[in-house]
This record gives sequence, C-alpha cells and structure tokens, in this order.
Amino acid sequence: MTGARAQPAVTVVEDLHWADPTTLELLRGIAERGALAPLFVLVTARPEFRAPWGVRSHHSTISLAPLDRTQVRHMVGQLAARHALPKEVIDGVTERTGGVPLFVEEVTRLLLERGQQGDTQAIPPTLQQSLMARLDRLGSAREVAQIGAVVGRDFSYALLRAVAGIDDTPLQAALDRLADADILLVQGLPPDADYRFKHALIQDAAYENLLKSRRQQLHRRIAQTLIERFQEVAEAEPALIAHHYMEAGLGEQAVVFLQKAGQRAVERSANLEAIAHLTKALEILKAEPETPARDRQELVLQTTVGVPLIAVKGMAAPEVQRAYARAHQLCQQAGDAPQLFPALNGLWWFYEVKPDLRAAQELAQQLLNLAERTDESAHVIQAHRAMGHTLFWRGEFASARAHLEKAIALYDPQQHRSLAFTYGEHGGVPTRGFAAHALWYLGYSDRALEAMHKALSIAAELTHPWTVVMINVFAAWLHAYRREFNLVRQPAENALKLASEQQLAFFVGHATVLEGWARVSQGEGQQAIADIRRGIAAYRATGAELESSYWFALLAEAYATVGAVEEGLAALTEALNLVATTGVLFCHAELFRLKGELLLKRDEPSEAEASFREAIRVASIQHAKLLELRAAMSLARLWRDQGKVQQARELLAPVYDWFTEGFDTRDLKEAKALLEELAA
Repeated sequence: MTGARAQPAVTVVEDLHWADPTTLELLRGIAERGALAPLFVLVTARPEFRAPWGVRSHHSTISLAPLDRTQVRHMVGQLAARHALPKEVIDGVTERTGGVPLFVEEVTRLLLERGQQGDTQAIPPTLQQSLMARLDRLGSAREVAQIGAVVGRDFSYALLRAVAGIDDTPLQAALDRLADADILLVQGLPPDADYRFKHALIQDAAYENLLKSRRQQLHRRIAQTLIERFQEVAEAEPALIAHHYMEAGLGEQAVVFLQKAGQRAVERSANLEAIAHLTKALEILKAEPETPARDRQELVLQTTVGVPLIAVKGMAAPEVQRAYARAHQLCQQAGDAPQLFPALNGLWWFYEVKPDLRAAQELAQQLLNLAERTDESAHVIQAHRAMGHTLFWRGEFASARAHLEKAIALYDPQQHRSLAFTYGEHGGVPTRGFAAHALWYLGYSDRALEAMHKALSIAAELTHPWTVVMINVFAAWLHAYRREFNLVRQPAENALKLASEQQLAFFVGHATVLEGWARVSQGEGQQAIADIRRGIAAYRATGAELESSYWFALLAEAYATVGAVEEGLAALTEALNLVATTGVLFCHAELFRLKGELLLKRDEPSEAEASFREAIRVASIQHAKLLELRAAMSLARLWRDQGKVQQARELLAPVYDWFTEGFDTRDLKEAKALLEELAA
C-alpha cells in the first residue's frame, strides 16, 4: 500500500487456495485497510476457498460461470485454427467438458494430436483422463514431466537435470517437446532456464500418474540434491526440504527441517506460518517411538511453538499452557535441560495473565533460582522481569521497581536481541515500560515519562512487532495514568494498527480500550464507549483477565463523563469483584476513588466518603502516592463542600508536600490549586 500512495498499483495473486499463512496474513491486511489507497488487487481462487477477512464495501466477488456453447465453439475454433473440426465433434467437446476452459483446451489438443477430429468417442469423460491421455502420448518426455511434477509447479533446468540424471541433449529435447505441447511454460535458455507447468492440474496429473514408490524415491532424491548441491536454496527454504522428506515418508528428517522453517518464521514474526510448521513437526513426532533423542527434539519444538502461539492466541490461551506444560514435563524427564527456563517462563506468562498470581509468583521465584544457578544474563533479566511484573499486579510497587531496575541494568539491546525469539519480546523494552508504570504509582511521574521515552527510543530501532506493539500500549497507558488525554490516542492507534496487521489478539484488546477511552475524553461519547466495551470483550476472548479490572475502571470513568452513573457503578462492581477473586490489586485504590465520585453524583455523600477513605488506606499501604493524592483530593473536595475546610487542608497538604517532581502534571496542578483555595 505504501507504493500505491506514490502512484496507482495493481497486484494479482493466482490460486489463493494454495497460499501460505504469511501470504494470507498480508492480503488480509491489504483487504481490511486498503480502501483509501489507489490499489487494485485481483485474486483468483477455487469456489471452496473462504477468505480469512471480512467483506468490505470496496470488495467485490466475480464468480466465473462455465463457458456457454457459443464460447466453447469460439475457443475450439481458435485452438484448431488450421483444422476444420466437424460440428458433432465440437458439440461433443461442449457436452463432455461442461464449459470448463482448461478441459476444453486439453480435449481439443488431445483430439488434434490423435488426428481423430471426427470421433466423439475419443473424447475422455473427465479432465483428469484427458490430461493423462495427453501425457501418455509424449513418449520419453512424459517421464521428464513426471520428475518435474515431483519437484514442484516451478523448477529450474539445473535442479531437474541433477535429479533426473539425464544428459543435456535428450533432456532438452524432452523439455522442448513439453513446451511445444503447451504443458510447460519456459523462461530463458538451458542451463539457465526455468520452467512452470501451465496449470497446476497438469502437474497433478503428471504426479498422480507415478507409482507411490517412485514418487517417494524422487522426493528423497530431490531433498538430498537440494541439500548437497543447492545449499543456498536449502538454507533459504527449509520448508521445501521438509516437504520433500515428508512426501518421501522420512518423518525424522522432515522434522529437522520443519523445526528450522518454524524458527525462521518466528524470527520474521510470521507467526501463523511458524505455528503451521512446528505443529506439523509435532504431529510427525507423535508417530515416532519414545526415545531420549525424540523427547529432546519435541522439547525444542514445544518451547519454540510457544512464542508464536502467545503472539497469535494470547498468553492465556489453552494452547500456550499445553505447549509449555508439555515442555516442562519433558524437562523433568530429561533432567537438566536447557529448555527448562523458557518452559517455566512460558508457564509464568500463562498463569499471570489468567490470572493466578500465586502460581505466577512461585514460577517467577523458580526462574530467579534457576537464573542464579546458570548465571546467564539473559536468564537473570527475564527472571527479574517476571518477578517485577507479578509484584506490580499485586500492588507491591516498590518491590516491583527494584526487580525491574535490576533487569534494566543488565539489558544490552545488541547482546540480548535474540531474547525476542526465545521469550517472544525484547525483554529490556517492555521492562523499561513496566518500570515506568511502577515509578508513576510510586509518585515519580517525571522519571516515569523519562523511562518510557527511553523504551520507545530503543523500540524504534527494532523490527519486532510484538515488542513495538507492547511498548506503544504501555506508552498510551502511562499517558492515561497521567491524564494526558490528548497524548493517549496516537500510541494507542499505532499499537492497534500494527496489532491488527500482525493478528496480535491480546494487544488488539488493549489498544482498542485505550483508544476508545481517549476519544470519550475528547467528546465522542457513546460510540467511543461502545468501542471500549468491544476492546474489553476482545481482550477477555483471549482467556485473559489480568487487566480487566483496570479496563472496567476506564469504562466507569467514561460512563461518568457522559453522565451515565448507574452504568459506571455497574462497571466498578464488576471490577471490584475481579479484584476480590483474582488478587490483582494494582488499581484497587483507584476503583474505590471512582466509586466514591459516582456515589457523589448519586447524592450519597456518606457512602462516597467511605469509598474515598478506603482508597486512601489502600494507596497508603501500597505506597501508591499518586493514587493516594487523587483519593485525598476527592475527599478534601467533599469536606470542603461540607464546610470542613481545615480538615480538608490537613488531609491534603502532607500528601502533596511529599512530592518532589511532576508539578506540571494535571494531578499536582489540581492539588496545588485546591490547597490554595482551602488556604484562602
């Protein structure tokens, strides 16, 4: 789409029913976001294909009907321009072929080759029989077509010659005959020529006309030839080698190359493709006898597939839990396996986001213990990051900050770049983002912003979508904490765009909620609230509940903005119920404060005061100074309105006086203005 902005462009994709997941993912992004670009995309597919994207107003579908009798006559006439075919033959072609253009072409060519223009009985009843009949008439060239069909729809002269073991003269003669028969399309001259079957069905017919044992023999020879003599191809396309080994019935060798293909896809963030390769490898392994070598191979596959599963399904998906639980089981069977750390880390992700914070903290402690034993900096970084995260959600902000800053001190963007492919993210970036959140709660608003800017600057040098999306979400979230409504929307929209393109379902929910909340503050009202609810639903659909209480807090605040008090209180009731059942306490104080504000709107000052007092108590225990300040302001305003001016000042002044930074933020400006009013 970028190129189309410079000048109008046309993109054509044929046979989409055979497309790989990465291609489908790319086309989905174009289909869903290309409405305003001067771009025309034409794709062809069989009727049974179902596009993995929704229909938009700028899409249209053209169903190709069979050719009618007049069109068949015209086509046959063009193909047999120098041969006058009798009317009954043309009628026979029309009747037998059903108006399918390829069948019309193949039947006509077969009749002309046989010289049986007047014999309607010579017309094969099916397309497959027609194709096979044409191949049978090719003599020695048929074998070359069959070998080429095993190689693939496209093949080079060099590879075909290496596999076939035929001298140049007879091989070139056979290829020329196939090209003359319009079975192959050719580009270039041997030995630098490339060939392509004119239609995939022709390749299928040539392939199916081989005995299974012969096909398997050829597939094995092709795989070995690519590895030994076409090393660049083998290195660049491990999935191709895996395909030939699978078709050769050599599962053990196929698994090796599927693993390579899966790892390559992970490194490109081609997550759907990675899942497909790695899942296939695991399926093959199921049929293998259980041996220590087989189990080690499965262990690597399970920890590798966990990364793209987290990206596509979200951390709380059952597929994620199964992959890492199985990896953990295999580690226990194997003893001291190097995959134990990523297996524990994957389980930590799952239990934290579900959330089961007790289990998550136990796993984080296991990671810390293991990191201390291995003394690997990557392990130490990830272990402190895990413990810092979990403590943050439990409302232990000072302890969380300590762990996160230990991880930050060790992180080197160059040295630890590969962390993204083992754990799914560049650990130092989200760790800085999370540390920024902890700093904000602890009352260090300026330092929080500085840490977030540093994380964003590191992320700008990366090409890892998950990490980039995560830090943009964290940035939008920090601006929401700081009540900088105008600064929330841009990073939220950045995150939403990239998360949608990459199908990162977990963060689509985050970004949708934050972007919707920012729009409410800018006056968009009910439609933005509907989007917040949609974002919450998308987030919870991944199986996650960790941040749901905060999402409901934002929803309640949005309802309060539009005067929907009862809806706001209902959202807070759901949030507080989640806190009670999950132990996720990071926004506990803010929930009570918001509840008090809504109770005031319902003219229930006593109940509101009780909520404000509880908010202050919780924030004080957690050392959440900014939440304590907000709650103190809410209660001070209530007391002011009740004539308790001195009490209000005595409550608010010591909380405000604690702060040493952040005086240009909205919270501290409002606190200062309120104190001046109370002193007047």
